[in-house]
Amino acid sequence: MNDPTQIELKNPPNDGISNVCFHPNDPDCLLVSSWDKTLRVYNVGTNELLQKYNTDSAILDCCFGSDNIVYFGGLDKKVKMINLKTNEESVIGQHDAAVSCVCYSSITNKVYTGSWDTTLRVWDPQSSVEEHRLELNCKIFSMDLRDEKLAVAMSERKTHIYNVENMSSPWQERETTLKYMLKCIRLMPNGQGYACSAIEGRVAFEYFDMSPEAQAKRYAFKSHRLTINDTEVVYPVNSLSFHPKHGTFASGGSDCVVNIWDGVNRKRVKHMTGYPDEISSLSFNYDGSKLAIASSYTFDEGERDHAPDTIFIKHISYTDVAPRTAAS
Repeated sequence: MNDPTQIELKNPPNDGISNVCFHPNDPDCLLVSSWDKTLRVYNVGTNELLQKYNTDSAILDCCFGSDNIVYFGGLDKKVKMINLKTNEESVIGQHDAAVSCVCYSSITNKVYTGSWDTTLRVWDPQSSVEEHRLELNCKIFSMDLRDEKLAVAMSERKTHIYNVENMSSPWQERETTLKYMLKCIRLMPNGQGYACSAIEGRVAFEYFDMSPEAQAKRYAFKSHRLTINDTEVVYPVNSLSFHPKHGTFASGGSDCVVNIWDGVNRKRVKHMTGYPDEISSLSFNYDGSKLAIASSYTFDEGERDHAPDTIFIKHISYTDVAPRTAAS
């Protein structure tokens, strides 16, 4: 790719990249999980693979905790943690099917996991005690945790919002305006709502305030679609990531494209093409200066030839992410 603002990371995973996520307060520290059974830590500033952990099973999700701890889960059904300083690995819990989502709250110091076993569970990582188990009767596909809110996207197009300090029941139960299987859910930095994407090439913008005025602002829009020979081809929107300062957000699709959107003003800010394969995961760092882009086949078309798994780091300028009204 001939983009001088973008670099390709050395030593990427060699199978599907399931998640990329930046450290909560180190703008250059990137955590990556993969179907190749590895967990990797990069310094994206120096383009260096700092640590690589080989595990027993494909990893479906990962996140940073506190004090050099990372958490992850995958096909072996276990919820695990690794201390990056000591390299010590331990199991803090187990589901009855693959662990699809892992989040950590610095408010409660607890780990929140979702699974294909249709349960949402809360763990105390210090004692490895399961503190809550919620039977949701739907497979969990995506989760996001920001401040005191936990958002959960499930099968049957359902979404739940929880307060992490009171997990006895959902704070809100929602059914999105999207018509097909959900892929990704991300909470807005301003705490007012969330965005959710689906396999149908659409993204929904939802608000927590249930007043008629606020609910009138909720909408869904088409994205990651292409007209080929007079036929509209629809691509799954696999990943979303909000810019931490401007509230605009990036979307990555199976069309190998990354878009940046101003959701409030309903405009596309930037269109980035030329990635070698589908976009499986996206993550802005905490100060919004970089965007990690995983170009990695998600097997939504079954077995086929595909490009090598790659991670790009895009250096972000103000015009890349500024809301449309402010930029124009």
